[in-house]
Amino acid sequence: MKLPEHEMAYRIQLDRKGYRAELQRMALSELTPGDVTIEVKWSAVNYKDALAGTGKGKILRRFPLNGGIDVAGIVLSSASDQFKPGDKVLATGCGLSETRDGGYCKYFNAESKWLIPCPDGLDLREAMILGTAGFTAALCLFRMEQNGQRPEQGPIVVTGATGGVGSLAISLLHKAGYEVHAISSKTEQFDYLQSLGATQCISSRDLYWGEAPLEKARWAGAIDNLGADMLNGLTRVIKPWGNIASCGMAAGIGLSTTVMPFIIRGINLLGINSAQCPIEIRKQLWDNLADKWKPAGLDQIARNEITMDKLDASFKTMLNGASLGRTIVKISK
Repeated sequence: MKLPEHEMAYRIQLDRKGYRAELQRMALSELTPGDVTIEVKWSAVNYKDALAGTGKGKILRRFPLNGGIDVAGIVLSSASDQFKPGDKVLATGCGLSETRDGGYCKYFNAESKWLIPCPDGLDLREAMILGTAGFTAALCLFRMEQNGQRPEQGPIVVTGATGGVGSLAISLLHKAGYEVHAISSKTEQFDYLQSLGATQCISSRDLYWGEAPLEKARWAGAIDNLGADMLNGLTRVIKPWGNIASCGMAAGIGLSTTVMPFIIRGINLLGINSAQCPIEIRKQLWDNLADKWKPAGLDQIARNEITMDKLDASFKTMLNGASLGRTIVKISK
Protein backbone atom coordinates (compact mmCIF):
# COMPACT_ATOMS: atom_id res chain seq x y z
CA MET A 1 0.00 0.00 0.00
CA LYS A 2 1.37 3.40 -1.00
CA LEU A 3 1.14 5.88 1.86
CA PRO A 4 0.33 9.57 1.35
CA GLU A 5 3.25 11.97 1.52
CA HIS A 6 1.81 13.93 4.45
CA GLU A 7 -0.53 13.31 7.38
CA MET A 8 -1.78 15.18 10.45
CA ALA A 9 0.07 14.41 13.67
CA TYR A 10 0.26 15.76 17.20
CA ARG A 11 3.91 16.82 17.12
CA ILE A 12 6.06 17.99 20.04
CA GLN A 13 8.98 20.31 19.30
CA LEU A 14 11.75 22.13 21.12
CA ASP A 15 13.69 24.68 19.07
CA ARG A 16 14.50 28.38 19.04
CA LYS A 17 10.77 29.10 19.24
CA GLY A 18 10.59 27.18 22.51
CA TYR A 19 8.71 24.08 23.66
CA ARG A 20 5.41 23.49 21.92
CA ALA A 21 3.02 20.72 20.96
CA GLU A 22 0.44 21.08 18.25
CA LEU A 23 -1.56 19.30 15.62
CA GLN A 24 0.26 19.82 12.35
CA ARG A 25 0.77 18.37 8.90
CA MET A 26 3.99 16.36 8.71
CA ALA A 27 5.86 14.51 6.00
CA LEU A 28 5.60 10.78 6.62
CA SER A 29 9.21 10.46 5.48
CA GLU A 30 10.06 12.11 8.83
CA LEU A 31 8.53 9.30 10.89
CA THR A 32 10.92 7.36 13.08
CA PRO A 33 11.95 4.30 11.04
CA GLY A 34 10.88 0.77 11.93
CA ASP A 35 10.48 -2.63 10.33
CA VAL A 36 6.66 -2.67 10.61
CA THR A 37 4.33 0.07 9.35
CA ILE A 38 0.94 0.37 11.03
CA GLU A 39 -2.24 2.26 10.31
CA VAL A 40 -3.13 3.54 13.77
CA LYS A 41 -6.76 3.14 14.79
CA TRP A 42 -6.69 4.06 18.48
CA SER A 43 -4.42 5.62 21.06
CA ALA A 44 -5.06 6.91 24.58
CA VAL A 45 -4.24 9.66 27.06
CA ASN A 46 -1.93 8.85 29.96
CA TYR A 47 -0.41 11.05 32.66
CA LYS A 48 2.92 10.75 30.85
CA ASP A 49 1.29 12.01 27.64
CA ALA A 50 -0.07 15.03 29.50
CA LEU A 51 3.38 15.82 30.91
CA ALA A 52 4.95 15.49 27.46
CA GLY A 53 2.28 17.47 25.64
CA THR A 54 2.39 20.39 28.06
CA GLY A 55 6.10 20.36 28.81
CA LYS A 56 5.35 19.92 32.53
CA GLY A 57 7.67 16.92 32.61
CA LYS A 58 10.91 16.08 30.83
CA ILE A 59 9.64 13.08 28.89
CA LEU A 60 11.07 13.43 25.38
CA ARG A 61 14.77 12.75 24.92
CA ARG A 62 14.87 13.99 21.34
CA PHE A 63 12.82 16.41 19.24
CA PRO A 64 10.62 16.60 17.34
CA LEU A 65 8.46 13.56 18.06
CA ASN A 66 4.82 12.62 17.81
CA GLY A 67 3.14 12.20 21.18
CA GLY A 68 1.25 9.13 22.38
CA ILE A 69 2.80 6.29 24.40
CA ASP A 70 -0.01 3.90 23.42
CA VAL A 71 -0.88 2.67 19.95
CA ALA A 72 -3.17 0.05 18.41
CA GLY A 73 -3.73 -0.57 14.74
CA ILE A 74 -3.40 -2.78 11.68
CA VAL A 75 -0.16 -3.79 9.96
CA LEU A 76 0.18 -2.34 6.48
CA SER A 77 3.64 -3.66 5.64
CA SER A 78 6.28 -5.68 7.45
CA ALA A 79 9.92 -6.60 7.01
CA SER A 80 9.62 -8.90 10.03
CA ASP A 81 8.61 -12.54 9.74
CA GLN A 82 6.65 -12.13 13.00
CA PHE A 83 3.97 -9.90 11.44
CA LYS A 84 2.12 -9.67 8.15
CA PRO A 85 -0.25 -7.13 6.58
CA GLY A 86 -3.68 -7.23 8.19
CA ASP A 87 -2.44 -8.26 11.64
CA LYS A 88 -3.95 -6.39 14.57
CA VAL A 89 -1.20 -5.19 16.90
CA LEU A 90 -0.53 -2.91 19.84
CA ALA A 91 2.39 -1.28 21.62
CA THR A 92 2.75 0.60 24.90
CA GLY A 93 5.77 2.38 26.35
CA CYS A 94 8.98 1.07 24.79
CA GLY A 95 10.32 4.54 24.06
CA LEU A 96 7.20 5.84 22.31
CA SER A 97 7.08 9.64 22.63
CA GLU A 98 10.47 9.49 24.35
CA THR A 99 13.03 8.38 21.79
CA ARG A 100 10.74 7.61 18.83
CA ASP A 101 7.42 8.78 17.41
CA GLY A 102 4.31 7.80 19.31
CA GLY A 103 0.76 6.94 18.35
CA TYR A 104 -0.77 10.39 17.73
CA CYS A 105 -0.62 10.05 13.95
CA LYS A 106 -2.51 7.95 11.42
CA TYR A 107 0.68 6.08 10.50
CA PHE A 108 3.36 4.65 12.75
CA ASN A 109 6.60 2.78 12.12
CA ALA A 110 7.20 0.17 14.82
CA GLU A 111 10.10 -1.93 15.95
CA SER A 112 8.78 -5.47 15.72
CA LYS A 113 10.63 -6.49 18.89
CA TRP A 114 8.19 -4.38 20.95
CA LEU A 115 4.97 -5.14 19.08
CA ILE A 116 2.28 -7.33 20.67
CA PRO A 117 -0.29 -9.22 18.57
CA CYS A 118 -3.68 -8.05 19.78
CA PRO A 119 -4.85 -11.18 21.62
CA ASP A 120 -8.13 -12.95 21.04
CA GLY A 121 -10.62 -11.55 23.51
CA LEU A 122 -9.70 -7.90 22.86
CA ASP A 123 -10.51 -5.60 19.98
CA LEU A 124 -8.27 -2.62 19.20
CA ARG A 125 -10.50 -0.14 21.01
CA GLU A 126 -10.57 -2.27 24.15
CA ALA A 127 -6.80 -2.65 23.93
CA MET A 128 -6.45 1.12 24.19
CA ILE A 129 -9.02 1.45 26.98
CA LEU A 130 -6.52 -0.74 28.78
CA GLY A 131 -3.34 0.66 27.23
CA THR A 132 -0.47 1.63 29.49
CA ALA A 133 -2.87 2.07 32.42
CA GLY A 134 -4.30 -1.44 32.22
CA PHE A 135 -0.91 -2.95 31.50
CA THR A 136 0.53 -1.16 34.53
CA ALA A 137 -2.27 -2.46 36.75
CA ALA A 138 -1.66 -5.98 35.42
CA LEU A 139 2.08 -5.68 36.03
CA CYS A 140 1.37 -4.58 39.61
CA LEU A 141 -0.70 -7.70 40.28
CA PHE A 142 1.82 -9.91 38.48
CA ARG A 143 4.69 -8.62 40.64
CA MET A 144 2.60 -8.88 43.80
CA GLU A 145 1.69 -12.49 43.07
CA GLN A 146 5.32 -13.25 42.25
CA ASN A 147 5.96 -12.22 45.84
CA GLY A 148 3.25 -14.41 47.33
CA GLN A 149 0.14 -12.18 47.28
CA ARG A 150 -3.07 -14.20 47.39
CA PRO A 151 -6.76 -13.23 47.77
CA GLU A 152 -7.13 -15.11 51.05
CA GLN A 153 -4.62 -12.80 52.75
CA GLY A 154 -7.13 -9.97 52.78
CA PRO A 155 -8.11 -6.81 50.91
CA ILE A 156 -5.91 -4.82 48.53
CA VAL A 157 -6.21 -1.03 48.65
CA VAL A 158 -5.86 1.13 45.52
CA THR A 159 -4.90 4.81 45.79
CA GLY A 160 -5.66 7.44 43.18
CA ALA A 161 -8.58 5.18 42.50
CA THR A 162 -10.56 7.27 40.01
CA GLY A 163 -7.69 7.62 37.51
CA GLY A 164 -6.98 5.27 34.63
CA VAL A 165 -4.60 2.95 36.47
CA GLY A 166 -6.70 3.09 39.63
CA SER A 167 -10.00 2.34 37.89
CA LEU A 168 -8.55 -0.54 35.92
CA ALA A 169 -6.68 -1.90 38.96
CA ILE A 170 -9.94 -2.08 40.94
CA SER A 171 -11.77 -3.88 38.14
CA LEU A 172 -8.82 -6.20 37.42
CA LEU A 173 -8.29 -7.13 41.10
CA HIS A 174 -12.00 -7.79 41.50
CA LYS A 175 -11.95 -10.05 38.43
CA ALA A 176 -8.91 -11.89 39.87
CA GLY A 177 -10.79 -12.70 43.08
CA TYR A 178 -9.46 -10.03 45.45
CA GLU A 179 -11.43 -7.87 47.85
CA VAL A 180 -10.66 -4.30 46.83
CA HIS A 181 -10.73 -1.06 48.81
CA ALA A 182 -10.35 2.34 47.16
CA ILE A 183 -8.85 5.61 48.38
CA SER A 184 -9.83 8.80 46.57
CA SER A 185 -10.41 12.48 47.27
CA LYS A 186 -13.39 12.39 44.88
CA THR A 187 -16.13 11.25 47.25
CA GLU A 188 -18.73 12.07 44.59
CA GLN A 189 -17.33 9.17 42.54
CA PHE A 190 -17.66 6.49 45.21
CA ASP A 191 -20.65 4.95 43.39
CA TYR A 192 -18.48 4.68 40.27
CA LEU A 193 -15.69 2.95 42.23
CA GLN A 194 -18.15 0.53 43.82
CA SER A 195 -19.55 -0.31 40.40
CA LEU A 196 -16.02 -1.36 39.36
CA GLY A 197 -15.71 -3.76 42.30
CA ALA A 198 -14.57 -1.72 45.31
CA THR A 199 -16.26 -2.98 48.49
CA GLN A 200 -15.06 -0.05 50.59
CA CYS A 201 -14.29 3.53 49.57
CA ILE A 202 -12.26 5.86 51.78
CA SER A 203 -11.84 9.60 51.42
CA SER A 204 -8.18 10.57 51.32
CA ARG A 205 -9.15 13.67 53.30
CA ASP A 206 -10.22 11.47 56.23
CA LEU A 207 -7.07 9.35 56.38
CA TYR A 208 -4.87 9.56 59.45
CA TRP A 209 -1.92 7.21 59.41
CA GLY A 210 -0.64 7.85 62.92
CA GLU A 211 2.90 8.74 63.82
CA ALA A 212 4.39 5.38 64.86
CA PRO A 213 6.74 3.49 62.53
CA LEU A 214 4.17 0.66 62.60
CA GLU A 215 0.45 1.30 62.91
CA LYS A 216 -2.47 -1.13 62.99
CA ALA A 217 -2.30 -3.29 59.86
CA ARG A 218 -5.35 -2.66 57.68
CA TRP A 219 -4.66 -4.13 54.25
CA ALA A 220 -2.90 -7.18 52.80
CA GLY A 221 -1.41 -5.13 50.00
CA ALA A 222 -1.67 -1.93 47.97
CA ILE A 223 -1.38 -0.50 44.48
CA ASP A 224 -0.20 3.09 44.90
CA ASN A 225 -0.47 5.72 42.17
CA LEU A 226 0.44 8.71 44.31
CA GLY A 227 3.74 8.30 46.15
CA ALA A 228 4.88 10.87 48.75
CA ASP A 229 2.77 11.00 51.95
CA MET A 230 0.36 8.34 50.72
CA LEU A 231 3.10 5.83 50.13
CA ASN A 232 4.76 6.78 53.40
CA GLY A 233 1.57 5.97 55.26
CA LEU A 234 0.88 2.75 53.42
CA THR A 235 4.19 1.23 54.50
CA ARG A 236 3.01 1.44 58.13
CA VAL A 237 -0.37 -0.24 57.69
CA ILE A 238 0.23 -3.27 55.43
CA LYS A 239 -0.17 -6.71 56.98
CA PRO A 240 2.80 -9.06 57.42
CA TRP A 241 4.14 -10.46 54.12
CA GLY A 242 2.03 -8.03 52.13
CA ASN A 243 3.13 -6.14 49.02
CA ILE A 244 2.93 -2.53 47.91
CA ALA A 245 3.20 -1.97 44.15
CA SER A 246 4.46 1.59 43.56
CA CYS A 247 3.47 2.71 40.06
CA GLY A 248 2.83 6.45 40.22
CA MET A 249 3.96 9.75 41.65
CA ALA A 250 0.98 12.05 41.13
CA ALA A 251 1.39 13.43 44.68
CA GLY A 252 5.19 13.64 44.63
CA ILE A 253 8.44 11.72 44.37
CA GLY A 254 9.43 11.75 48.03
CA LEU A 255 9.49 8.73 50.33
CA SER A 256 10.11 8.94 54.07
CA THR A 257 9.66 5.77 56.09
CA THR A 258 11.65 3.43 58.34
CA VAL A 259 13.02 -0.07 57.87
CA MET A 260 10.59 -1.46 60.46
CA PRO A 261 7.75 -2.41 58.07
CA PHE A 262 10.28 -4.37 56.04
CA ILE A 263 12.13 -6.19 58.81
CA ILE A 264 9.33 -6.53 61.37
CA ARG A 265 6.39 -7.30 59.09
CA GLY A 266 8.34 -8.48 56.06
CA ILE A 267 6.42 -6.37 53.57
CA ASN A 268 7.70 -5.80 50.03
CA LEU A 269 7.86 -2.47 48.21
CA LEU A 270 7.78 -3.26 44.50
CA GLY A 271 8.78 -0.79 41.81
CA ILE A 272 6.64 -0.99 38.67
CA ASN A 273 8.32 0.01 35.41
CA SER A 274 5.81 -0.71 32.67
CA ALA A 275 7.71 1.18 29.95
CA GLN A 276 10.71 -1.19 29.91
CA CYS A 277 9.01 -4.46 30.84
CA PRO A 278 10.54 -7.47 29.00
CA ILE A 279 8.61 -8.60 25.94
CA GLU A 280 7.83 -12.11 27.19
CA ILE A 281 6.18 -10.73 30.32
CA ARG A 282 4.32 -8.23 28.15
CA LYS A 283 2.85 -11.00 26.03
CA GLN A 284 1.84 -13.00 29.11
CA LEU A 285 0.15 -10.03 30.74
CA TRP A 286 -1.74 -9.02 27.58
CA ASP A 287 -3.01 -12.59 27.31
CA ASN A 288 -4.18 -12.30 30.93
CA LEU A 289 -5.87 -8.96 30.21
CA ALA A 290 -7.74 -10.51 27.30
CA ASP A 291 -8.89 -13.48 29.37
CA LYS A 292 -8.80 -14.23 33.09
CA TRP A 293 -7.96 -10.65 34.16
CA LYS A 294 -10.08 -8.82 31.59
CA PRO A 295 -11.87 -6.07 33.52
CA ALA A 296 -15.64 -6.11 33.27
CA GLY A 297 -17.32 -2.99 31.93
CA LEU A 298 -14.43 -1.50 29.97
CA ASP A 299 -16.87 0.91 28.32
CA GLN A 300 -17.73 2.22 31.77
CA ILE A 301 -14.05 3.00 32.40
CA ALA A 302 -13.66 4.66 28.97
CA ARG A 303 -15.20 7.93 30.13
CA ASN A 304 -14.13 9.99 27.14
CA GLU A 305 -13.53 9.31 23.47
CA ILE A 306 -11.78 12.14 21.65
CA THR A 307 -9.93 13.02 18.46
CA MET A 308 -6.45 14.52 18.31
CA ASP A 309 -7.72 18.11 18.18
CA LYS A 310 -9.03 17.66 21.75
CA LEU A 311 -5.72 16.47 23.23
CA ASP A 312 -4.67 19.81 24.74
CA ALA A 313 -7.91 20.12 26.71
CA SER A 314 -7.64 16.51 27.88
CA PHE A 315 -4.07 17.07 29.10
CA LYS A 316 -5.17 20.13 31.07
CA THR A 317 -8.00 18.20 32.71
CA MET A 318 -5.68 15.36 33.68
CA LEU A 319 -2.97 17.57 35.15
CA ASN A 320 -5.62 19.47 37.14
CA GLY A 321 -6.64 16.18 38.77
CA ALA A 322 -10.11 16.30 37.24
CA SER A 323 -9.97 13.27 34.96
CA LEU A 324 -11.98 10.14 35.57
CA GLY A 325 -11.28 6.68 34.18
CA ARG A 326 -9.72 6.48 30.73
CA THR A 327 -9.68 8.81 27.73
CA ILE A 328 -9.14 7.08 24.41
CA VAL A 329 -8.17 8.77 21.16
CA LYS A 330 -9.71 7.81 17.83
CA ILE A 331 -7.00 8.24 15.21
CA SER A 332 -8.55 6.76 12.05
CA LYS A 333 -11.77 5.04 11.06
